[in-house]
Amino acid sequence: MKQIRAFTLIELLIVVAIVAILAAIAYPSYSNYVMRSRRADGKEFLMRVAAAQERYFTNLNRYASMATLGLGTTSESGYYTVSVALANDDQTYTLTASPQGPQAPDQCANLTLTNTGFKDKSGNENNGKCW
Repeated sequence: MKQIRAFTLIELLIVVAIVAILAAIAYPSYSNYVMRSRRADGKEFLMRVAAAQERYFTNLNRYASMATLGLGTTSESGYYTVSVALANDDQTYTLTASPQGPQAPDQCANLTLTNTGFKDKSGNENNGKCW
């Protein structure tokens, strides 16, 4: 008699259970990595706006609104929108990058940058360093 070799149902279920456990462990790590990589889009846009503000200040001795600078308010990939708050007769500014769309649940929440170079966030750093 010829014996047929094959997987049993129990062996197949064990393999499926192992794959499910590995996926349950890997997916949150992957999601956190994606959030951190998208955060780079917001930080880059904040730095670009800050550089434009400093160029404007060099020429006119005051800071300007986003419209005056000729920059849009949305980052290149669309994950952040940036707003500027001017104070002290346009001698200081605070830039705020707010996460949008799929980046909205980011733990760091809003990223801020001031004219003095101070960087801050409104959330926590459970998902790696915000800055």
